[in-house]
Amino acid sequence: MNNNIYQFSANNNLGELVPLSTYQGKVMLLVNTASACGFTPQYQGLQALYQQYQAKGLEILAFPCNQFGKQEKGDDSEIKQFCDLNFNISFPLFSKVDVNGENSHPLFDYMKNEAPGLLGSKSIKWNFTKFLVNNQGKVVKRYSPTTKPADIASDIEAML
Repeated sequence: MNNNIYQFSANNNLGELVPLSTYQGKVMLLVNTASACGFTPQYQGLQALYQQYQAKGLEILAFPCNQFGKQEKGDDSEIKQFCDLNFNISFPLFSKVDVNGENSHPLFDYMKNEAPGLLGSKSIKWNFTKFLVNNQGKVVKRYSPTTKPADIASDIEAML
C-alpha cells in the first residue's frame, strides 16, 4: 500500500465516504476542530487561507472532535450549521472523529506517526492541531493549536 494519506477514507458531514485520493495532487491542511473552543475563531483564518489558495490547489479538511474538553457536543448537522452561521466556511467538513485513543480514526493515527509533535509525542494535545500534506500525499508538518492559520500561509505557498 502507498505510504501516503490517499490510502484513507473518511465520512463527510453528510455521512458519505470520501476517499482522500479525491484530493490527489492538492496541498492539504487537515485540522481537528471544535465549536466551543478558545481556538474556534481559527475557522475564520482557515476560511481566509482557503479563499486565498484554493484556486492554486489548496484543500482544507476539517474534522470535528469532541475529545478535548467536550467542546464539540453537537451532531454532524449541528456542527455544520454552527460553521455556516458563524464562519460561512466553504471547505470540506467531515463527520466527527476521535483523533486519539483506541477509537482514533486511522487517518489521524497515520498523520501522528508521520509528523510527531513536540519531543516526539504522537498524541494530539488539543483542538485545532493542523497537519500540512504535500501534493504527493505526504505529511510534511504538524502545527500546534496555537499556530494561527495565517502563520502557515508561507509554508502553503512554498508547496503550491
